[in-house]
Amino acid sequence: MTFLPIPAPRLLAMAIAMGLSFSLPAQAQEPIDQQLDEYRQAAQTFGKTLKGELQAAMKAGGPMAAVSVCNERAPEIAAQLSEETGFTLRRTSLKPRATEPTSWERAVLEDFQTRRADGESPKSIEWHEVANVDGERRLRYMKAIGTDGVCLTCHGTNVDPALKAKIDKLYPDDQAVGFEAGDIRGAFSITAPIEG
Repeated sequence: MTFLPIPAPRLLAMAIAMGLSFSLPAQAQEPIDQQLDEYRQAAQTFGKTLKGELQAAMKAGGPMAAVSVCNERAPEIAAQLSEETGFTLRRTSLKPRATEPTSWERAVLEDFQTRRADGESPKSIEWHEVANVDGERRLRYMKAIGTDGVCLTCHGTNVDPALKAKIDKLYPDDQAVGFEAGDIRGAFSITAPIEG
């Protein structure tokens, strides 16, 4: 078999083309990585803001005040962050108090439960995918919400009857009880068209 020499200009062009073909996926990944970082920041902001307001309400008026704050402020915080970022941001759970999961969110939440059962910490459990939704490429992201000890006041196995009555009045279809510390309570869910 005889190999013909490749002219230097053509060899250079081939090398450049091969280099570009290897760098394109990394370049294409950069906007997604940046958007994921923005999603993580939005989820963290949502969690910290709501937790701060709930703690202030608990201190000022106890669990009854905290339930009212959660009922009123959680949707407002989500709406405000959605408006500021351009993302669709919400909370959901397999045992929802207010927001039922979509089919894809349910599948992710079930995976989160498996990962938790396998010993993974809720703090590190997250998921993302690029999905084609109605002809538009969207980045979907979910971040687990863990159950802390203070959460058990309203979400535990032994909720005060008067508090439970108020919860049932605000959330007639409430399923968000029976949790233990360390359980996955739900998740932040964020979606938006892929930037760039």
